[in-house]
Amino acid sequence: MSGHNKWSTIKQKKGKNDAARAKIFTKIGREIIVAVKEGGSADPTVNSKLRDCIAKAKANNVPNDNIERVIKKAAGDSDSSNYEAVTYEGYGPSGVAVIVEALTDNRNRTAGDVRHYFDKYGGNMGQQGCVSFMFERKGVLVIEREDLEKTEDEVMEAALEAGAADFEADDDIFTIYTEPSDLGAVRDDLAAQGYEFASAEVEQVPNTYTKLPDQETCDKMQKMLDMFEDNDDIQNVWHNWEMVED
Repeated sequence: MSGHNKWSTIKQKKGKNDAARAKIFTKIGREIIVAVKEGGSADPTVNSKLRDCIAKAKANNVPNDNIERVIKKAAGDSDSSNYEAVTYEGYGPSGVAVIVEALTDNRNRTAGDVRHYFDKYGGNMGQQGCVSFMFERKGVLVIEREDLEKTEDEVMEAALEAGAADFEADDDIFTIYTEPSDLGAVRDDLAAQGYEFASAEVEQVPNTYTKLPDQETCDKMQKMLDMFEDNDDIQNVWHNWEMVED
């Protein structure tokens, strides 16, 4: 994965205002509810999916009180919503490949919203499988270089010894790749050594990237992504747009 692409996305998330951060908290809360219900336990030591959700919540600065409240709510079944995982695929402006992952209690509503966002900004929603072959599911852990008192070689050695599959170093970050099933173990191993993560989750990593031809097209693509992000049903949006920083 292109480092500057990843770093651009992380910095965008970090710079969100309070309202946008509240939406992130809501979305992660929905993931926690599903993890508790599907895993059959509110104990993260035995529910690995819940443990991953909690780690993601902490990486996004969700307060511990919020996390505990959502877990108790899900365990007590006071939330009657029955969320279903749905994935949509399509093309953004100039054929950028896009995968949209949602947790919804109303498939018709969410599908209509997703189709509208694609259409509004010059893209189109496609059939299942139309772009997913362009991506590979990987565990991705990102560590910021800033204030890290470790050399590149030390971080790489620690990552590989923890079970990582690959490692990349860029100007601002270290990116560690794992098999999806190994993400939690590698994260926990490195965290025990004192490493902190800007991001740690299973992602759809593009095999190739697409550059957009002009600023107008870039603006359309960004507006489409913003619409997806603003929708509470949509958890993740993966794409192969080559986002180049100024």
